[in-house]
Amino acid sequence: MSALSRLSLNQETIKQWSLPELAEGCVKAGVTGVGLWREPVQKYGVTAAAELVRGAGLTVTSLCRGGFFTAIEPEARATALADNRRAIDEAATLGTDTLVLVSGGLPPGSRDLFAARERIADALGELAPYAAGHGVRLAIEPLHPMYASDRCVVSTLAQALDLAERFPAEQVGVVVDTYHLWWDDTVATQIARAGANGRIAAFQLADWITPLPEGVLLGRGQLGDGSVDFRWFREQVDATGYTGPIEVEIFNPALWARDGAEVLTEITDRYRTLVL
Repeated sequence: MSALSRLSLNQETIKQWSLPELAEGCVKAGVTGVGLWREPVQKYGVTAAAELVRGAGLTVTSLCRGGFFTAIEPEARATALADNRRAIDEAATLGTDTLVLVSGGLPPGSRDLFAARERIADALGELAPYAAGHGVRLAIEPLHPMYASDRCVVSTLAQALDLAERFPAEQVGVVVDTYHLWWDDTVATQIARAGANGRIAAFQLADWITPLPEGVLLGRGQLGDGSVDFRWFREQVDATGYTGPIEVEIFNPALWARDGAEVLTEITDRYRTLVL
């Protein structure tokens, strides 16, 4: 197998590339997987994007994002569910079996994390059968606790698994993302738990660099620029029997300002030396 056979490039990592440029760049670099985002795919056209990627011989390893399930108002909840059904349809059209979920933060005026997580479970109960009928698995991504208030009340892999395990493994899994989980001293146990039950739906890489830039959303680091032991994570995930894609997902304006081909070459070089 090629050293890059499991490597997938998330679209947002080289955001400056158009979708055709992404496909062409990955083919030239020997990267066969791509993770896509709904907004640029919708702008290009979902069916056209599916044809483009398929024609290039690429596999769509994930679609991001669904989620944002924590609204209290019935109308907002219904809107979120409808949007997630559309996301499932889009994932199926693109040929990916993984829809990544950012579950949602605390609603305005609320401080009840537990109730917010229960609303996530309720939404999963409605959406999981629909997703399964389209060949798509919902993948709960725990985000670092700094995002709990506004973006994701699911902060640990244990919390994600507690939700996922209410449903069949083929319907709801979890995302192991190094950027969000590297700090957690229980993560090895939770990765083993996830793998034992067939719950690892996606494995994503980004580094943790400090000081974080203003606006924590765009603070992910290039592989090797920060604190994460990527090989350790890969070994933990592989030990569970997971053999799926390893997706590099980095949000960083400094990378977006550079030449995309140069960034991808740097990623593949560091993937070989730091991950494998």
